[in-house]
This record gives sequence, structure tokens and C-alpha cells, in this order.
Amino acid sequence: MNLPMFSTSFFSKNFSSPNQFIGEFNGVELFVKREDLIHPIVSGNKFRKLKYNILKTQDEGFTKILTFGGAFSNHIAATAEACHIIGLKSIGIIRGQELGEDLQKTLASNSTLNFAFQKNMELFFVTRKDYRLKEHIPYIEDLFKSDLTLYSIPEGGTNALAIKGCTEILTTEDDNFDVICSSVGTGGTVAGLIEGTKSHQHVLGFSALKGNFLQNEISRWTSKSNWSLQTDFHFGGYAKVNSELIDFINSFQSKYQIQLDPIYTGKMFYGIFELISSGFFSKNTRILAIHTGGLQGIEGINRSLKQKGLQTITLL
Repeated sequence: MNLPMFSTSFFSKNFSSPNQFIGEFNGVELFVKREDLIHPIVSGNKFRKLKYNILKTQDEGFTKILTFGGAFSNHIAATAEACHIIGLKSIGIIRGQELGEDLQKTLASNSTLNFAFQKNMELFFVTRKDYRLKEHIPYIEDLFKSDLTLYSIPEGGTNALAIKGCTEILTTEDDNFDVICSSVGTGGTVAGLIEGTKSHQHVLGFSALKGNFLQNEISRWTSKSNWSLQTDFHFGGYAKVNSELIDFINSFQSKYQIQLDPIYTGKMFYGIFELISSGFFSKNTRILAIHTGGLQGIEGINRSLKQKGLQTITLL
């Protein structure tokens, strides 16, 4: 598949990702929507979330995008890439003041931040306490007062325009699926999917984080009730992995020639297969699992695994 070249005009187009058949297991058919093929970095839900935000910056004359993220954030990398390609300046507010104390050391050891830096994203590192304030950090407030061309996108990219973009993941060709599965981080992608579903469909979200707070986050963006969350497959919390998960990701890649990431899609597919095996889904259920991309973070996870002498993720 030829990847599209990015330009502002590209963001105005609808992109329909292909569905790939994985197989039939215990009478359940499983397909994957290959949103990861949209672009190597601005892939999957990151493209969908950025689409209408990017169009707004162009329509209203903004020249810079400021956003927030952790040290291995897919959203930070995707925003830096998108801004670089279309000619916007980008500013990343990064959680962890200590990361900025020796920037060269941080960039040498963190492929995500190094990528963003190479794409000319201006990086500012703040304490975890200040990070929780987001746009109310005094420095950030001053920035917005002094620069009216500065546009802000929340952590993870989730806002009303992001939800709008994520409703476009599903097309009329997907109406014949019974269950739509998605990994869940900030809740924006799954909320968009819920908004885009038909009444006979159920959306099943697989939380990448510990706790049940995402229930309320998702409810902020949708009034529909045809959805539920699975919270048993986070493997200890955000970005936590173990050898069982790595084995699964490598086996899945070998069987189906599809790369999964260990933070979101790997955990989702692991959960799907576990639920199928346990009889959670009724016979003849047709499942469409959304591949939300996010593969850029594998390098950082592999580096950490290698330092610990553990098995790494095999790359296609």
C-alpha cells in the first residue's frame, strides 16, 4: 500500500482503512481495521484526532500548536510530525522536569523525544505537579496572552474536534460487524467510535490504564449506552509489560504479519483472544478490532527491555 503524502489538503479528505480478516475462533470471526497504514507516525487514531484540529488552525490563522504528553507519547511524536510536514511550529510540554536537566542525554536515550526534537518541536519539561495544571501553568498562560496565533491541543489529543475525527474511523462497510473493539487511553478514540456506531453494534474498550475513571471520561463525550470497558488487560498499568505480553505480540506478528505495540494494541488483542477463549462472545459474533497505530513507541520499550536482559519485540 502506498502511503499518502501529507499536506493540509490531505487532512480534508476522508481516509477509509482496509479490514483484514484474522480468522475464526470458537465460532467468532475476527477482523482488524488497519488504521496503522494511514502514515508511519501520524497513524491511526492520532491522524483522526489531529485532522479537524489541523484544519481549524489553517482556517483561523494559527501558526503554532502547543500540546502535552509524557516522555514516550505517541501524540507528541504525531503532533511534531504533522506540524513539521504542513509548516506549523510545535511546542511540547513534557511531564518530568528531570528530563530537561541534561537534554542531550535525554534525547540520546529517548527515541520519542529525539524524534520530536528532530522535527523542530520546542520541548519544555515541567514537574509532575505543574503538569497537572496544564494550560494554567503560569508560563503557559503567559504564552497564550502574548501569542494569539498559538493553538492548544490537550494531552492525548482528545477534544471535541478529535471526537469528530474518530467518528470517521467506521464506514458503511463496517455496519455488518457486531462488536467494535478499541484500546483506550484518554477515551477520545473510543468515544468517537461509539458515536459512529449503529444501534445494533456494541463497542468494547480495552483500558491501557489501571482504575475505572475512564468510564466517566468516555461518558463526557457520548450519551450512547452501547459500550463497555474491559479493565483486566492493562498488565499492571500504562506502559507496563511482561514476557507473556511480548510473547503474544511476537507470535501475532509472525502469524498475521501485523505489528502490534505493547502499550495499546498488543494488550487489546491479547484481551480479545482471552475473551474469545473464555466464551465471552456468542457464536457467530463478528468482531472488528481497530488498529490505532502507535508503533513509534516500540523502540523505547525495546531499549528498556534490552537493558533488563529481557526478550524484545520483533519488528516487521
